[in-house]
Amino acid sequence: MAQGTVQVTHAGTSRWRRRTGEYASLAAALEAAADGDVLTVAPGTYRENLVVQRAVTLRGPEGSPGSVRIAPVDGVPLTVRASAVIQDLHVEGQDAAAPALLVEEGTPELTDVRVVTRSAAGIEVRGSARPTVRRCTVDNPAGIGIAVVDGGAGVFEDCEVVAAGQAGVAVRGGAHPRLERCRVHHAAGSGLTATGENSALEAVGCEVYEVRGSGVQITGRATAHLTDCDVHRTTSDGVTLDTDAVLTLADCRIHDIPENAVDLRSRSVLTLTRTSVRQFGRNGLSVWDPGTRVDANQCEIFDSTGDYPAVWVSDGATAVLDSCRVHDVPDALFVLDRGSRVDVVDSDLFQVRNTAVSVSDGATAQLDDCRIRDAATGAWFRDHGSGGTLGNCTLDGTQTGVIVTKGADPTIERCTVDSPAEAGFYVSAGGRGSFLDCRVRGSGGYGFHVLDGCRTTLRKCRTERCARGGYEFADGGPDAESGTGPVVEDCTSDESAGLRTPTAPPEPAVQSAGQTPGLLGAIPGQRTTEQEPLVTAAQPQTPARTSKAVMGELDALVGLDSVKREVRALTDMIEVGRRRQQAGLKAASVKRHLVFTGSPGTGKTTVARLYGEILASLGVLDKGHLVEVSRVDLVGEHIGSTAIRTQEAFERARGGVLFIDEAYALSPEDAGRDFGKEAIDTLVKLMEDHRDAVVVIVAGYTAEMERFLSTNPGVASRFSRTITFSDYGPEEMLRIVEQQAEEHEYRLAPGAADALLKYFTAIPKGPAFGNGRTARQTFEAMVERHASRVAQVDEPSTDELTLLYAEDLPDLT
Repeated sequence: MAQGTVQVTHAGTSRWRRRTGEYASLAAALEAAADGDVLTVAPGTYRENLVVQRAVTLRGPEGSPGSVRIAPVDGVPLTVRASAVIQDLHVEGQDAAAPALLVEEGTPELTDVRVVTRSAAGIEVRGSARPTVRRCTVDNPAGIGIAVVDGGAGVFEDCEVVAAGQAGVAVRGGAHPRLERCRVHHAAGSGLTATGENSALEAVGCEVYEVRGSGVQITGRATAHLTDCDVHRTTSDGVTLDTDAVLTLADCRIHDIPENAVDLRSRSVLTLTRTSVRQFGRNGLSVWDPGTRVDANQCEIFDSTGDYPAVWVSDGATAVLDSCRVHDVPDALFVLDRGSRVDVVDSDLFQVRNTAVSVSDGATAQLDDCRIRDAATGAWFRDHGSGGTLGNCTLDGTQTGVIVTKGADPTIERCTVDSPAEAGFYVSAGGRGSFLDCRVRGSGGYGFHVLDGCRTTLRKCRTERCARGGYEFADGGPDAESGTGPVVEDCTSDESAGLRTPTAPPEPAVQSAGQTPGLLGAIPGQRTTEQEPLVTAAQPQTPARTSKAVMGELDALVGLDSVKREVRALTDMIEVGRRRQQAGLKAASVKRHLVFTGSPGTGKTTVARLYGEILASLGVLDKGHLVEVSRVDLVGEHIGSTAIRTQEAFERARGGVLFIDEAYALSPEDAGRDFGKEAIDTLVKLMEDHRDAVVVIVAGYTAEMERFLSTNPGVASRFSRTITFSDYGPEEMLRIVEQQAEEHEYRLAPGAADALLKYFTAIPKGPAFGNGRTARQTFEAMVERHASRVAQVDEPSTDELTLLYAEDLPDLT
């Protein structure tokens, strides 16, 4: 058979038809062929747009894979509209608006087809088509690898997407393909994606890796079921679910993910069975929004590479962990926000560097028959409205077994804390809690340590071998209120002195401990409504200037061009949003919290003050005043005191701007048990609870601030943008000195400006260098030297009183 010809073997038995024939073009051969005929294509390149409309077999010559190239200059190279057999072809396309291989009808079989193209899609299946695709490869760096759309389906077996400029496999429009033993890698978008109602994707024994988006992305009411699949080495999340998506993962492995291993939100539902999640940079499971739910059974989440909780449940979401293992992580489980709930049954949480279970912001956690070991804190119920139940759990090898603070009210039943380095159970800062039939053994501190008159209930509890004592309560003073303090019933200890209660008479079966200021001072008791401000801030006068006037002052600052653009863009968004609301239109949500990065003395505090005044003039903030704090103002020396200090600072800033300078100091690299993390956690909660009352700006050196933003999953999400303050150059520092001179009625003598430029160029730029601050200090030093010089003149002239000379410059050090 000559090169560039097509041999047709006819299957018909009609006498007047030839059994075989050769044709000079594929189109001619397809026109002559009937159902059942075999078209064997000779090696060569065919610049034809083929349409297969009969149930024929179209194949290349045996033993020469890739020798037949279908490569037209534009359009769809190969369209299949029948139950044909296509095998051993090489398809190339160049049309960015069309697929390279399009299957529109029938149940064709495609085997050993290689698609190398720069098209909208490598293979596209649509409509009523139900192909079986075996051992096919797609290399399409310009578009989607495989697209199944508009009701299409089919089975893909042992196929590979070796490159894709968008998603590796995309399913939409009610399509529902099945992938078996397929590999998808080197995609610029998601590896596998399904979107839209009635769209469904099933994958068995598949592997997704080396993709720049999410490994698997299911959105918009689509469903997917993955069995025995691997997802790894993505640049974004491993698995993403959004907007009523439903996904089942069975016997899957998700690993080597730099972001969240699994992230789901907006009423999505995920079921995991016998699935492992490991080596993730952020959360192993990240679950957000009311109606969003995760059910995990016999799963393992471990070996985190970042500093985030392994399981994060917030904003009203729900998670259930049954017979799971979470270990070798910074924190095991964080559940926060009212309506959020986690149920953990017969599971193990161990090798946890910080807190195994953290419950805050009104969330609920229920743990039954669980084992927590080798954690800094076993469980921490942090604040008012937060609670749940720990039932029949064991906590072994923790620093502190269970902490209850700030109005949290959990129920702890039949739980045992073995060998805590500090307290077995610790209650402070208005925490409550009911402890029923609990045990503490071998504590390095107290068994039960209840501070500040907390209204805690202890019934039938027992302590053994506690170094500092079985029970410790705050002593009731003369001002102790009636009805405050713990309630203690039928509790025992192996101490020879017996149970030490805060009241002298041992006779009552129920004893009440009084209240004392203790370490934390005046911490309010349990409240049923939102906490009142701890500190009443001074009431600054309402700004008299308009936003334009304040922006004028900002524009007048030396340099900071990029900063001015950022602030103007942000305030313009806020102003237009306000006007849209006044017009009855929807306004885009604008987060007003900011991150300022840059060296000291670059104007960060000044811009923060002006930003607050601008927001006040727009009616966004009530006052617009600036409250500047640092670590020393927020972090206390004892558990609970940090939260109080942070709340006080936040209250002082209510209606204005809270400016936290050197914010990275709240999370030192060798943090250990540092209380700075408590300040961050408290701040994140306050920013969410009072999002319209205070604008928070965190500031510091660029590299250190990047590390700070990575310490808490909630921190980075609370800030809308980062504004970088570049260092001032010598010319800008000269301009600052000129402004200072003009403001204080001085003038630069001839030659002084040039001397200043040389001075600012040569001045050492060490860690103490302060940019604008250095410029102002230089002016002040010149004024001092000027004063020393002029003071020796009996009757100085106006020029002598106002002119600053080059010799007035301080010496370089």
